[in-house]
Amino acid sequence: MPGPTLRDSRRLPGPNLITERPGAVIDIATGESDLQEVVSAWQLHARMILDAVGWRDEVAVAREYHDGASLVVTAPIDVLYAATEVNEWAWEATTAQHAARAGLELDAAATRLRRAIADERNPALLAIRDAAAAHDVAFLWDDDIVTVGMGAGSHSWEAHAVPDPRSVDWSAVHDVPVALVTGSNGKTTTVRLIAAMARASGQVVGMSCTDGLYVDGELLDAGDWSGPGGGRAILRDPRVQIGVLETARGGILRRGLGVDRANAAIVTNVAADHLGEWGIEDVGAIADAKLVVRRALGPDGMLVINADDPTLVNHTLALDTPVTWMSLRADHELLVRAHAGGQTVYTVIDDAFVRRTKAGDIRILPVAEAPITIRGAAQHNVYNALSAIALGSALGLSDDTMAVGLQSFGGSARENPGRGNFFSFNGVQVLVDFAHNPHGMDALAGMVAKIPAGRRLVLIGQAGDRDDESIRGLARALWQVHPDRVVIKEMRKYLRGREEGVIPKMIEDELLSCGASPDRIEHADTEWQGVRRALTWAKPGDFLFLPLHADRDHVLDLMQRLSDSDWAPGEPLPALD
Repeated sequence: MPGPTLRDSRRLPGPNLITERPGAVIDIATGESDLQEVVSAWQLHARMILDAVGWRDEVAVAREYHDGASLVVTAPIDVLYAATEVNEWAWEATTAQHAARAGLELDAAATRLRRAIADERNPALLAIRDAAAAHDVAFLWDDDIVTVGMGAGSHSWEAHAVPDPRSVDWSAVHDVPVALVTGSNGKTTTVRLIAAMARASGQVVGMSCTDGLYVDGELLDAGDWSGPGGGRAILRDPRVQIGVLETARGGILRRGLGVDRANAAIVTNVAADHLGEWGIEDVGAIADAKLVVRRALGPDGMLVINADDPTLVNHTLALDTPVTWMSLRADHELLVRAHAGGQTVYTVIDDAFVRRTKAGDIRILPVAEAPITIRGAAQHNVYNALSAIALGSALGLSDDTMAVGLQSFGGSARENPGRGNFFSFNGVQVLVDFAHNPHGMDALAGMVAKIPAGRRLVLIGQAGDRDDESIRGLARALWQVHPDRVVIKEMRKYLRGREEGVIPKMIEDELLSCGASPDRIEHADTEWQGVRRALTWAKPGDFLFLPLHADRDHVLDLMQRLSDSDWAPGEPLPALD
């Protein structure tokens, strides 16, 4: 029968889902083998080899899921490549035992691995890390660069040229306030809102997110920088006085956190997205992965949790971790209890953002005065703004500054590209967004359904790395718009193991089961083609809801060109450059 197999082997440099300590992880599939038996055998062999190479203080820890497990051995940070070899030997010994083959020779393996450890060892790296800890400042490292302090207080060196700690002017080394933002939806918008508030304070803010790296509003590098490398890059920039780091699930699971010191962190919400990747099988496991951000917080750090998300709440309470709660309901049981106990909470009262403290309520700004909320109609952005206020407070921003920042942030394509961007062309309204899972689609579709329109069109598609139920759930969430036209797009760039046509067919079948008639549905070979078909179909009074994945920048450029040319429905569309 099929036995256990190795899926992946990699380093875990930062605090992660399984342990706070660095190490190496292998992901395994158990096949038809007994999971507990396989894991127990691996733990036995891992303990043997750890002791044999002299790592008696290191541990072997497993996280099990239905068809496999993630198996971690902790290790010193300067020998993590060797640690992957240590872990792989333990796995090879386990599979040999399972197949009833001759066991691997422990002494010979230990001799080889001790040599690999000695070759990789970097005492200078450990010395500068220990000195940073002694001076109570951050230590950031990777294969190329080593840094002590953060931002304006940082000093960096090439990894092969780390100085003697005694030569460092530690009086010039310090940290800057840092916030980590994670969650299934709302991360990038929340990061941008906090950055707007920090800029209103006159400070230089560094921001890493799915759109790129930014310092003081300047784009340094476009692309998805929401992983650990993005956070470190921002905190190494000597101009940065405040750091706001989007912290995505993928980076946490693959490598752990990129930083292990932060003043505040938030989990905005959790939803069924990316299920099946890295052993994440349900929304509860997503909550656990997102909550890893708590590991970067010191005793005075603030962990902000959305009390309106039941799954997130349940998994947070299980951790027995100090929490600052936020909710749109001031009468939420968790907020009432926390406030009665003297804790500060964040909520909305009488249509205004409020910090509720032991001393009394502090009104920050009426919801309607934050343009991104569309006078409160965009409830998901009410959450994002409240999240930004909570983290901004933890970063030391004044209430007046936060109000000015929120008032100045309009959510345009320039300020927040691809997230809630509205356009109007001679009677045609268009909403461009990144809604990509049922939770995000549900929030936006509910808003779109309330906007008066003669007819409504929705563009829809999905990446192939989502499970079937998440894809169907996206279609069901969309249906509450009651669209007069649906354009289903193929996304070849994001097939990710699926065959062409499979996802569009799945979406179409789900829409038909919701009550859509076939003549209201059409297919587009690409996202770009779907957008152009939507604009060609439109006439004055229509509303087009265009969730984008692949061609966001092209589409936003098209929207700007249509706006600049005062385009009207029925006129030819510009060609793609």
